[in-house]
Amino acid sequence: MGKNTTKNLVGQPIFKQILKILPKDKFDLLVKQLHTDRYYKTFFSWDQLIVMLFGIFSRCDSMGEVCDGMRALGGKLNHLNMECSPSKSTAGDALRDRDNELFKLFYFVLIEYFKPVLSVSRKEKVSFEKFYAFDSTTIALFSDVMKGVGRNRKDDGKKKGGLKVHMLTDVHADTAVFAKISEAKMHDKKFLQHLNPTKGSMLVFDKAYNFYQQFAEWTEEDIFFVCRLKDNAKALLQEILFQKQLGKNEFGVYQVEHIHLHYKKDNKDKNEYTLCLRLVYYKDEKGENTNLSPIIGILHLKKLL
Repeated sequence: MGKNTTKNLVGQPIFKQILKILPKDKFDLLVKQLHTDRYYKTFFSWDQLIVMLFGIFSRCDSMGEVCDGMRALGGKLNHLNMECSPSKSTAGDALRDRDNELFKLFYFVLIEYFKPVLSVSRKEKVSFEKFYAFDSTTIALFSDVMKGVGRNRKDDGKKKGGLKVHMLTDVHADTAVFAKISEAKMHDKKFLQHLNPTKGSMLVFDKAYNFYQQFAEWTEEDIFFVCRLKDNAKALLQEILFQKQLGKNEFGVYQVEHIHLHYKKDNKDKNEYTLCLRLVYYKDEKGENTNLSPIIGILHLKKLL
């Protein structure tokens, strides 16, 4: 019986199987374009990627722990085409000196490369083909030691981390399509301008991102969004578009309003502009009421009326 050449991954370590499905030729092309291996005689870009992935899958907390973990494998690194584990200083120097743009671009190459697989996981009952969620999370950075890092919380006054990660996620594919790191005190709404969604997209985010001028620009570009309206928003009711009395055990949308919000483009602008929104009141399964403010634009509003 001849050798079965179709099962290329059988008997190989799991980590090597993961690396083998990555398009290394596309990675090498990026390396040549960005010259990230220039001046390096050892520990090339692909080696650094292997080390970082090893640290992620092993849940290591430091570069020293990553290198020690790989060193413990002894001579078993040959399946990764590595003769030995890099030293802590070598790996640390590469993290500091090598341009991280390489790994950022390779991430988006992977998203495009595996798109046929990712696209099968579309959310049910969602009519929007491009459906995104945007949010941020704060990363704690030794707030007890670095007293000047982070921002004060309103509840107990303690520092809240030192870094904030802002991320836009493709809800259908469950993958990040945009990420940016800032200091923790940076206001969330400033990052809406970096998203650049395409026409017909739907974005979902919380009320920390209320930015009326950006909402108005998206309205003109036929970009949709849903977010919670702030409690102190001065909404001017124009018309009730839909109203329904819910029973005791019923839940769902029970009122839709056409509202106007006024804003100025900046502090020096004396003109006041009007933003046309649709305010949706919703009762969830727990019996709690909430309101959502999806943008629809004047053109879309006329279609409803």
